[in-house]
Amino acid sequence: MAKTEKPKTPLLYKVLGPAMAIPAGIVVKKTADTAWLRVRGYPPPKNPAAPGVTWPDALAWAAVSGVLYASGRLVAARGAAAVYKKLTGELPPGVNTASAA
Repeated sequence: MAKTEKPKTPLLYKVLGPAMAIPAGIVVKKTADTAWLRVRGYPPPKNPAAPGVTWPDALAWAAVSGVLYASGRLVAARGAAAVYKKLTGELPPGVNTASAA
């Protein structure tokens, strides 16, 4: 059986990933902290595993931050792919329309 080689990731795409992810991460962190503060009235737990954090707060923070961070990662990945396509005219390796199904 022939081993299929993974396509090499172009340097441009390697640079675009962090360039999109860093600002997205900053926005997500500020959004999560602000939303928590407005809803709960106090800052989110810095360490949800710490003994002084209640289970409801730990679980709520896990849910809120998980959804927001996953959404931020998706926005950054799609943004990087869109910029790469705009600059090169091609989708990045491993990203294709057939994988949408």
